[in-house]
Amino acid sequence: DYTLRGSESRTLASVGAFRVIPASDLRDSFDKPLDPRRGELWHLRESGLVHTVRLDRDRTVVTLTKEGHDLLDARRQEHDSRERQAFHEGVQRPRELKHDAEVYRAYLEEAERLHEMGAHIHRVVLENELKADYQEFLQERNRDRDDSDGRPDRDPLEIQDWAREHDLPCDDKGHVQFPDVRIEYDIDGRDDTLDVEVMTRHY
Repeated sequence: DYTLRGSESRTLASVGAFRVIPASDLRDSFDKPLDPRRGELWHLRESGLVHTVRLDRDRTVVTLTKEGHDLLDARRQEHDSRERQAFHEGVQRPRELKHDAEVYRAYLEEAERLHEMGAHIHRVVLENELKADYQEFLQERNRDRDDSDGRPDRDPLEIQDWAREHDLPCDDKGHVQFPDVRIEYDIDGRDDTLDVEVMTRHY
């Protein structure tokens, strides 16, 4: 059993949605940056729900542990899987950690602008989730085939159609471009998406 404040639950959900977030970008119940050595973030660490990784001399990033991921999965309400926020644990790409750590801050800037426009944000979808959907499409014909060599047989036109259905850029050779994060929201009763790409020195 875990006892968490509302702000701690929000921190846990944010970290799970974005996989990694710098501790300084997270806020406690008094809107102060979190510190891994004390307060709410220390409590989450001691409870075994999050793990911290030193990014450089001045920054530490936060990610979920398996226990933190399981807790979020157990607590979220059941509804349509296509609308359900996915949660992620651990560091996926250590070599791209500095780049991935910037995604949440880029999201906050766009989210503030969307909220000022009167939008309601439903969920965020990370690049790896979009790529997983793409790989499932590429491999659909190979599924359950004993004679498959594992290579997709989709032609560029099919890939372009898939990209168009998913509102993703694609060139005439079938190369699809994926954003770092996609924001799904509604405004004035209309569903829409906003793709966010982060550019850094490291990426």
